[in-house]
Amino acid sequence: MRRMLRKLASLRLTVFGMIMLGIGAALNYDNPVSTPVWVLVAPLALLALNLFAAILTNPRINRRGGLLVFHVGLLLIAVLAAIGRLTYMEGRIELVEGQPFAVEDVIDMRVGLLHGGSMEEVNFVQGPYTVDYTTGMTRGPTRSHVALPDGRGGWEQLVVGDDTPLVIDGYRFYSTFNKGFAAIVTWMSEGSEPVTGAVHMPSYPLFEHRQANRWVLDDGREIRFWLQLETGMDPASDWRLEPARTPGVLVLREGDQRIELAPGQTASIAGGMLRYDRPVGWMGYKIYYDPTLPWLFVVSFITVFGLAAHLWRKIGSVQAAAAAQERQGATRAGRGLSGGVS
Repeated sequence: MRRMLRKLASLRLTVFGMIMLGIGAALNYDNPVSTPVWVLVAPLALLALNLFAAILTNPRINRRGGLLVFHVGLLLIAVLAAIGRLTYMEGRIELVEGQPFAVEDVIDMRVGLLHGGSMEEVNFVQGPYTVDYTTGMTRGPTRSHVALPDGRGGWEQLVVGDDTPLVIDGYRFYSTFNKGFAAIVTWMSEGSEPVTGAVHMPSYPLFEHRQANRWVLDDGREIRFWLQLETGMDPASDWRLEPARTPGVLVLREGDQRIELAPGQTASIAGGMLRYDRPVGWMGYKIYYDPTLPWLFVVSFITVFGLAAHLWRKIGSVQAAAAAQERQGATRAGRGLSGGVS
């Protein structure tokens, strides 16, 4: 048994595990859907087993308190990281002002094999947002307003951003650079109920000159939209992107027909009536779920503490040894001086 543990504690196995972990991290970069989770979990499990065997068999580790705490911390980090990859969830969503969160609107969703979260219970409504820009189009703070049920029949207002996520049931929603405008339109045709929807325009200000999209009707005809905005964008000075206060004219094209609509106006087009209700902003969020994050923080702190305690003791031992040598040297010098005088 002990011979097997010594083989598992081999430094060669450690190097092999680190190489496999590096390869797995490279393959899993940006979490492509086609990459299996085992490219990270398997190397982490191997390194955890290797470290566990080293703790049991190496007296230089298990007989020194600080060093033992440090290695146990590393072991727990490897285990937690593996569990995190098995239980994680990542995805993206774009929410229009006034739109409630719905799981079916999440795109690029990736989940671990053991993910047990309940995203269906997440409930909030997107509100208006602002983004500050400095000279040279450098993006500053994002302030995205969201409303959550307060449990008393009302709503609680929160402001989230790139580094201040909205956290609900372990799911963390981070605002991103991906945001822009949408046109709220209502389609009315004879014999059917009016249908209201949002036509998303490309990200702003990244595609400032391409605020266009298209809508294909049930009969195959296509309506093209172009949103003309007055955002006050000025690359030469500081400015604020604020969709709630941005006027916009919607240009419609169907065949050779071109119509400009202000908010509230209606046009007869493609055999029906289309009303342009208003321009609104949409915000893109990155969704992240990992239940091991709080534990990783605590374990990492303990691990650093163990290493610091070990180094402190080692430095103290070196200083004590140096002081002892200095005293011995002084004693010998005193003896030599006494012998010379006599």
